[in-house]
Amino acid sequence: MKDTLTNRQQEVYDYLKRESRETGVMPSTREIQHFFGFASQTAAMNHLRALEKKQVIQRVPGKARAVIFPDELDREEIVDIPIYGNIAAGMGQDVDHEKEGCLSIDIRSLGLKHNARTFALKVRGESMVDAHICDGDTVVLEFREPRKNDVVAALIDGETTLKRYVVENGKPFLRAENELFPDLIPARELIIQGVLVALLRNAA
Repeated sequence: MKDTLTNRQQEVYDYLKRESRETGVMPSTREIQHFFGFASQTAAMNHLRALEKKQVIQRVPGKARAVIFPDELDREEIVDIPIYGNIAAGMGQDVDHEKEGCLSIDIRSLGLKHNARTFALKVRGESMVDAHICDGDTVVLEFREPRKNDVVAALIDGETTLKRYVVENGKPFLRAENELFPDLIPARELIIQGVLVALLRNAA
């Protein structure tokens, strides 16, 4: 049974959780000291020891910033991912960047960190059907550098499309997963806007 926290211990606990969730990094004892105006890092360390004794945090030995919250270990990590309109899975076209709501997803099931930068788009078109990405599906994408053969949302010569990222002879281009659609080779620019990490099937 966990002991009740003092007001100050609750404040420190809430600060740890907030910073961990927003930045992905646990505050150091010096950062805790500065935030609360403690006279020394020892005071910050004492609060961490008290929180650990009351079983609301677990510190990993040998790692200065490694803290686990036991009450989160068995809980799904649900986050709201913004939906930014539609993306063409056909020939490239302008994408609608207006937010159209959110998806609530357990990001642990996707293998993502809780601070991963993600967004979602609705698919229009049939150019990716051989990759089982169909018209009306929703794709979840992460802002990161692509690897060869990743499915990506890309800006190619001013138009946005969903395709496979291919590199041949050192030159990147986009390839459809439908033999009826040609490869898209950039004349001026190819900017990757996101890498596919999940697909939500249209149930209709």
